[in-house]
Amino acid sequence: MIILGVILLIIGFVTGIAILWTIGIVLAVLGAICWILGSLGHAVFGRRHYW
Repeated sequence: MIILGVILLIIGFVTGIAILWTIGIVLAVLGAICWILGSLGHAVFGRRHYW
């Protein structure tokens, strides 16, 4: 999710499409939250580990 968010951020910035920029920010933040929770040992989305 983090990689997809960063890709959408870059595409949104280059093309000037605001919705891609917004979706990219949301995906990057959600991916970071899932990554942090998974590394702390919490189950994320029903999975014991989240990369």
